[in-house]
Amino acid sequence: MNLSCKYKAVDELNKRINKCTVCRLSLTRKHVLTGEGDINARLMMIALSPGEKEDSENRMFIGPSGQILNKLFDKAKMLRESVYITNLIKCMLPKNRRPKTDEINACSPFLEEEIAVIDPEIIVPLGFYATRSVLMKYHADLPSARSEFTSLYGRLIFSDDQKIFPLPHPASLLYHPSFESKTEEKYIKLNIFLHDCKWFPVCPMKWYYEKGRLDKKWIEKYCRGDWESCVRFKMEEERRFHHDWMLPDGSIDNSLKPV
Repeated sequence: MNLSCKYKAVDELNKRINKCTVCRLSLTRKHVLTGEGDINARLMMIALSPGEKEDSENRMFIGPSGQILNKLFDKAKMLRESVYITNLIKCMLPKNRRPKTDEINACSPFLEEEIAVIDPEIIVPLGFYATRSVLMKYHADLPSARSEFTSLYGRLIFSDDQKIFPLPHPASLLYHPSFESKTEEKYIKLNIFLHDCKWFPVCPMKWYYEKGRLDKKWIEKYCRGDWESCVRFKMEEERRFHHDWMLPDGSIDNSLKPV
């Protein structure tokens, strides 16, 4: 989809979102918040819902959690405008209560259409509800308990041809400031997703994949994803020898070895 078509599609979608009265939240909101940022962004962040200040001023992430998000972007050396940010639920949840299933379901068609139009390289859900919803949409394995979702934060997941990078919601630091340094480490990862590995054009992994000998997941999770964690990348940077048939996680695939 070219840029002008994207702008038109986003504009038409937002008009429909603004008129929505499907669930009870339409009775208590002041505004319906639609997505903000670069519609051609490689990264699409999905938070839970607007807060009180956002609902009042009709802008995303301008309250306390927004201030934390801005600091996290600074740590990652990224501009907020370089990503596209939206919400799982478009209207404020009264008294910041937990969302109800029917409220999530009411907004789901809007989010699905939004994802289809923006077509992000990587979806970045923030917090439990957004992460669970996105993982379910792409049929990824879900933890059995809510408390186990934290183990997914900062890990790149590739499922149904979509890359997903769950992160803690910035608001979590309002209640657990001791997690600040670990949260910063996870957000700093966002910067590496803005471009592919510099070695990718000449990497044997690319050649093996193009010849149909390598699963796509290796390319998406490492070469065009978390290349900083690729063992091959680290060894290239250190000018250390490694076999062409060594996979990005450091394991050896002898089936790739020339005969």
